[in-house]
Amino acid sequence: MLSQAAILLTALMFGGMVLYSFGFASFLFSALPADAAGPLLRRAFPHFYVFVIGCALSGAALAATIDRTSALILGLIAVTALIARQILMPAINGATDLGNRTRFRVLHTGSVIVTLAHIAGSSAVILRLST
Repeated sequence: MLSQAAILLTALMFGGMVLYSFGFASFLFSALPADAAGPLLRRAFPHFYVFVIGCALSGAALAATIDRTSALILGLIAVTALIARQILMPAINGATDLGNRTRFRVLHTGSVIVTLAHIAGSSAVILRLST
């Protein structure tokens, strides 16, 4: 039962990350002018990270007695999502506010890599727990 709950929570997180990253963000920039889409996305990101942190911590707690590797992966996702929320996102916003495109690109690339690592890590957990 714990395994199934951990799988469902991790799958929820995986789906939310994929939808947010490849659906919601892309949709905003295609449906709205950049000067409207950017601030809206900026307001949504903290909530996205809280969702990821909550799912990852809950999944890690459920997986801890079943598969320590999965729990560790989910714990790392939670920690790095917290760092992204508290440090990386404010730095990205600051670069945007200052018009520093080079710094923005570097930081944004970093946030994309973190999110892709989270997606890969959560998919690994789903596969580990479902076997």
